[in-house]
Amino acid sequence: MSYIESLRVFVRVLELGSITSGGRDLRLTPAVASKRLKELEKHLGVRLFNRTTRSITPTEVGTVFYDEAKAILQALETAEAKVANFSDAPRGAIRITAPLGVGRRIVAPLVPEFTDAYPETEVRMRLSDRKVDLLADGLDVAFFVGEPSDSNMKLRKIADCERVLCAAPQYLARFGTPETPDDLLRQDHNCLLLRYPRSPEYFWTLKTKAGPVKLAVHGKYDADDGDVLTDWALSGRGIINKPRFDVQEHLSSGRLVEVLPDTPPLPTIFGCLYPHKKLLDPKIRLFVEYIVQHSKQSFAQEPSHP
Repeated sequence: MSYIESLRVFVRVLELGSITSGGRDLRLTPAVASKRLKELEKHLGVRLFNRTTRSITPTEVGTVFYDEAKAILQALETAEAKVANFSDAPRGAIRITAPLGVGRRIVAPLVPEFTDAYPETEVRMRLSDRKVDLLADGLDVAFFVGEPSDSNMKLRKIADCERVLCAAPQYLARFGTPETPDDLLRQDHNCLLLRYPRSPEYFWTLKTKAGPVKLAVHGKYDADDGDVLTDWALSGRGIINKPRFDVQEHLSSGRLVEVLPDTPPLPTIFGCLYPHKKLLDPKIRLFVEYIVQHSKQSFAQEPSHP
């Protein structure tokens, strides 16, 4: 399997742009990853990368070889998945990603339970509120809250996800409680926004009797980490727009107070995306089904509003 492992190292180093990143993704030290690349180059009799002290870039031969190496690994993965259907014990690594809030509070607690049930599996989890590319990042499953942007993937809806606007009591005491959606546009109100390069959340859309209302809200600061926004809200710095499950504990304790409950943000969905070919792999199928069955209770407890 050493040649196959060398192919995996080559593919991930080229995709991630460095030996360190490629090795880390495969749980290898930079020294081991570098050794695997040198062994592959020696076997092929060509140089696959141009190396400097600051960068590593594929040669023309390396670029051509990448497409073939990728195809070999994908064919091997498909073959292994088909064989795995004849086994009673799914095995191997499952690479998943999820937004920070849903990952920490819903998906992550279920991971140890899944690996207890299927001890020959491993779960490698990456949390980020930014958009990810499943194929480029070598991922099997991507959980999301919102509207998925990649129509080339298989979508599995898991649950409806209610959203809520809320703020700390001290913030509302200082700046007043909004009574209409337009109140959010007042200059003295500070809306805490989830933003990152190419982020879609530059507007808040609220549900009203007249239909959806899109508001170009503003604030003094934003972040690409939803938990940072929650911390700022808890410290009385502004109003947040969050999935209810993400802040329910703070709403129940009174540390956050729901605002504009009659015109809440439009609800969204909690779901996951995965490449169509992953349906062949029983461990992926079992993992997705496990999360679907065991996460619904987190949303079933959400109170609803008219």
